[in-house]
Amino acid sequence: MGFPIGIFITLIMIARVTISEEAKKVVQELKFKFGELLFHQSGGCCDGSQPMCFEKGDFIIGNSDICLGEIEGCEFWMNKDQFEYWKYTQLHIHITEGRGSSFSLEIPMGLRFLTQSKLFTEEELINLAPLKQMEN
Repeated sequence: MGFPIGIFITLIMIARVTISEEAKKVVQELKFKFGELLFHQSGGCCDGSQPMCFEKGDFIIGNSDICLGEIEGCEFWMNKDQFEYWKYTQLHIHITEGRGSSFSLEIPMGLRFLTQSKLFTEEELINLAPLKQMEN
């Protein structure tokens, strides 16, 4: 018995979106208060291009949106057209003090989520986690 002789390659998928430890704590507070959540990367309305957190079902996801992955058990969505500009970057979600001017759930806490990004390396680009779209 045992393993066949050969080379084993472990493929590690690179997340398209990640979250800081501080932001995780805020998401956990919001989940406790509101239940299931989702994020949508704003495309310029209200507070510019900040990630917005909603109760799942309060923000309508449509065929023009694409899911980049999950952070802290919450789907993270973005408009497909906007994704064309961001597709070569990894998004990292942070939290900062200061009241934003959006409808995101953390705003009444005197906090706001913000997105930082970095370009993927060539090696990372070939190992990206798959995208998800709405099913018709």
